[in-house]
Amino acid sequence: MEASDHDEDVEEKPRLKHKGKHDKPKPWDDPSIDHWKIEKFDPTWNDGGMLEVSSFSTLFPQYREKYLQEVWPIVKGALKGYGISCELNLVEGSMTVSTTRKTRDPYIIVKARDLIKLLSRSVPAPQAIKILNDEVQCDIIKIGSLVHNKERFVKRRQNLIGRDSTTLKAIEILTGCYVLVQGNTVAAMGSFKGLKQVRRIVEDCMHNKKHPIYHIKELMIKRELEKNPELANESWDRYLPKYKKKNVKRKKVKSKEKKPYTPFPPPQQPSKIDLQLESGEYFLSDKKKSAKKWQEKQEKQAEKTAENKRKREAAFVPPKEPTKQDSNKYEDDENDLATMTKSLKDKSQKFGKQSAIENVNPETFIASSEPPSKKSKRSKS
Repeated sequence: MEASDHDEDVEEKPRLKHKGKHDKPKPWDDPSIDHWKIEKFDPTWNDGGMLEVSSFSTLFPQYREKYLQEVWPIVKGALKGYGISCELNLVEGSMTVSTTRKTRDPYIIVKARDLIKLLSRSVPAPQAIKILNDEVQCDIIKIGSLVHNKERFVKRRQNLIGRDSTTLKAIEILTGCYVLVQGNTVAAMGSFKGLKQVRRIVEDCMHNKKHPIYHIKELMIKRELEKNPELANESWDRYLPKYKKKNVKRKKVKSKEKKPYTPFPPPQQPSKIDLQLESGEYFLSDKKKSAKKWQEKQEKQAEKTAENKRKREAAFVPPKEPTKQDSNKYEDDENDLATMTKSLKDKSQKFGKQSAIENVNPETFIASSEPPSKKSKRSKS
């Protein structure tokens, strides 16, 4: 009985939920620590090395075989410093990287995998080796499947590159990434932020959403806005340009009228022999057939010569003489011109008289109070 009473007391007590019981202060919850900073790997963090062997391999195209043979010692030396072994198989056309007992950094094998991927996508070896640094990342964008039409694909890929690779160079400067367009892929190397921008530019260009030049303008404006600390916590939408997609008028495809469906096939057209049988030409001798052909040929030539003669003589046909109606029309035009000139002359004369009246000096017509001089009398006499 006592045991059962004890059990009932235990069941009656409700379980208290303590919200945030695991929210204890952590040593890394410090505002002075930059969580985005990538610290360089120290081999002392992993003295024991790797427990298992990890390896990656990738195929490369045949045109890269000669170049890879030349630069393979450089690639091998770069990977040896990180404790990674590499192998170039020319028979299978593949590159393989794998960890060894000297490998300390567990993430370096992923970097080595990216290295052989970049080498197979025509990235030069000195540039591809930079991927082994912790600050540099890579992204291989597949653009071959984004556009199905080959002509459109080539045109949009050229828009991404630009004339004399100017557009590609501008993208590299603004994003801080190395970009290489090769075949059906775009290989990019840089920071995470820059790679995100490059992927967006490439996909928008291949989907024909926005031309790369508009993305370049936006990035240039953003670069200038970043310099102003007052705009750090504000939205930049009002400063960025807004582009509206214009609907280009396309030629309307002429739709053919659908004929009524009939389950029966169309009647068979008569062959050349059938037509000859109908006209009776089939039963003629070879001599008569050739004579008939020659006669048809002569008729066609006669028609052609007659047409050419008519075209030549058309140049020597005199023009039509003006009829009575045309002469009356001409006279009316002359009369209209005469009346117009007369009215213009009258207007000019009238305007001249008015200007003369306006320029008259009234003092000359007013009699002066002074007596006339003797000189004036002599002149009068």
